[in-house]
Amino acid sequence: MAAAVDLADPDTFVHGPPHEALAELRRSDPVHFCAMDDGGFWAVLKHADVVKVARSPGLFSASEGGVVIETLAPEQVEAMRGMLLAMDPPRHLDYRRPMLAHFGRTVIGRMEDQIRGVCVDIMDKVDTSSEVEFVHHVTADLPSRVIGTLMGLPEEDWGRIHEMAERNTSGQDADYASSDGGATMDMAMYAIALAQQRRTEEPREDLTSVILGTEFGGHLMDDFEFGSFFVQLVTAGNDTTKTMLSSGILALLTHPDQLKEVREDPSLIPGAVEEILRWANPLHYFRRTAMAETTLHDVTISPGDKVAMYYTSANRDEDLFDDSQGFDIHRNPNPHLSFGIAEHFCLGVHLARLEGRVFFEELLSRFPEIELAGEPVRVRSNLNNAYKRLPVRMAR
Repeated sequence: MAAAVDLADPDTFVHGPPHEALAELRRSDPVHFCAMDDGGFWAVLKHADVVKVARSPGLFSASEGGVVIETLAPEQVEAMRGMLLAMDPPRHLDYRRPMLAHFGRTVIGRMEDQIRGVCVDIMDKVDTSSEVEFVHHVTADLPSRVIGTLMGLPEEDWGRIHEMAERNTSGQDADYASSDGGATMDMAMYAIALAQQRRTEEPREDLTSVILGTEFGGHLMDDFEFGSFFVQLVTAGNDTTKTMLSSGILALLTHPDQLKEVREDPSLIPGAVEEILRWANPLHYFRRTAMAETTLHDVTISPGDKVAMYYTSANRDEDLFDDSQGFDIHRNPNPHLSFGIAEHFCLGVHLARLEGRVFFEELLSRFPEIELAGEPVRVRSNLNNAYKRLPVRMAR
């Protein structure tokens, strides 16, 4: 069963990640070759090996072939190289360093009242008289509004931007796929038009003005560079946070004793958020490309080979996590890899944690009764570990 699991097939994940097969592969074949029509890739399944790949950017490149297991067209790879997640040193640090101050713990901490206000507004508008679709009627608005405010985007565009972000990450699902497959291009063109407009105006106090007015690697971004940069920042800010929140309430609902604990003691919420991130990580993997022959866990990897770091497996590695398949809000330490590690550690980590904490504080204090009202439905994707429908009943 483990050897036969096809990690490239989006259908493999429709009913949930194949955790049993992944556990067997961690024991028997921790650097596992997955065949594809274009040759295939190495799935790196152990926590220590994922860390080793992430910490070796000179050997395992994010830029060479992009960060997904599919072989992209050259123009797609080139566009992806404008995103932080697909930059190698030294360019990666040139583009990341100017952003660090704007995503630091102290700066993001000042947003707590604003984020709480958004949560309150969203939850005040929830119609509890009938079944609630939690993913899009409760969780989706929070990251859309936060990232829209951070970037200084017109409020009337927030819904459209969120829809493009969903299509970017969930294009393997027929409910999200567009006939032209052009969500990334649509968002990049939106960003280019935004940049052109902003260059004619006085700078504002938002990230768009900061990015357009900052030198990266010794030069200001042109419109096309800004377009690629914008796509990653806005997509990550929208979709992965929505996934964390919706997966998080489901994890708590299916572990009612722990939900009761968190309700009674909100100081447990930060630990619960970390365990949600470990147990239901928003993204299954990111890919690298081997730049030279190397050995990983006694497996020889050749130059040009695709290598995928599977967070879904590493986060349940028995070598690091006791009862690794179990959900435990008290888990400490919790060295999950859902934010990545090393140079590509998530730029928005403090924002995601703050959104998660405040969201669950407000949700659990306002709705003493939340229960499943039907079967959750997952996004069909080999990359995005998310739900597209989560029916619940809620009482104030």
